[in-house]
Amino acid sequence: MKNATVIHITGLMLLLISVFFSLSFGSVTTSLIDVWHAVSAPSSSDLLNRIVMDLRLPRVLLALLAGVGLAITGHTLQTVTRNSLADPYLFGISSGASFGAVIFTILASSVGVSASIAASLGITAFAFVGAAASVFLVLILAGVHQQLQVERMLLSGVAISFMFSAFSSLLLYFAQPQAAASVLFWGLGSFTQASWDMMLWPTLVVSASILVLRLVQPWINALQLGDETAQTLGVPVQKLRLGVLLVCSLITAVLVANCGGIGFVGLMIPHLVRMLFQSNSLLLSGLFGGIFMVWVDVLARIALPSQELPVGIITTALGSVFFIGIMSKKNKN
Repeated sequence: MKNATVIHITGLMLLLISVFFSLSFGSVTTSLIDVWHAVSAPSSSDLLNRIVMDLRLPRVLLALLAGVGLAITGHTLQTVTRNSLADPYLFGISSGASFGAVIFTILASSVGVSASIAASLGITAFAFVGAAASVFLVLILAGVHQQLQVERMLLSGVAISFMFSAFSSLLLYFAQPQAAASVLFWGLGSFTQASWDMMLWPTLVVSASILVLRLVQPWINALQLGDETAQTLGVPVQKLRLGVLLVCSLITAVLVANCGGIGFVGLMIPHLVRMLFQSNSLLLSGLFGGIFMVWVDVLARIALPSQELPVGIITTALGSVFFIGIMSKKNKN
């Protein structure tokens, strides 16, 4: 217990240090001293302070939020389905959310809806409907009233993911060129649109969802023992699994709506936490998911001169290699 507390405190410190150091990276050279002055004594009249506080800090916080949310979602999916390969990306939730967001974006561009709080809520609502639809389809294909099978759940998720990706591509093919171009870049995953105005809604949704998952964590852990054992312990298995999957869909939807498609974070981070710390802690996965995504965003900003690399490309490249490694390890075992 003492070691777990030390690890959690260390993870939190590393997260805060990562956020501070990441504010010094960008197209404008910024020293750590300049960052400290900007954070400790913000001034709207100073150009450097505005760059740090108005441009970089919202972006870093959005990356942090995305990393925490996706890692916790992946951890929860792996636990509730007893599937070590479960992930919002592989499970089809991200593709369903992207499909809903694409529908709203194309409809909004056709009627001339500008960026606003209503538009942000609208794209999040459409993304959640798409994510929830993917969850129900996966459960139907896998057999919601039967003992969950790892292979069947994974194959169902991959099939649903491809289906929604195809629908999204079909919509983009018939969409206006300007809307299609913006959606294509957004779909690769990016934090370039981050601003203080857009931070409130994702922060509230992700924070409330994580709190809910934390409260039902004992029941979720009981599912690891099997459905029958969990039921004998008084756990409403079917209702719990459906409710948890919908909460994971909500987290994924709000992040997809604001950041685009970012894959494999929920797969990699829980596995790395288990391998490095022999821990299945939900909060620890969230902390290291935030650290990971903050530095992925830094890499996206500095990898190419005078342009930015979408973060989804980086996470997918890393995640695909990690996925192959997990499959190879399973085959050897």
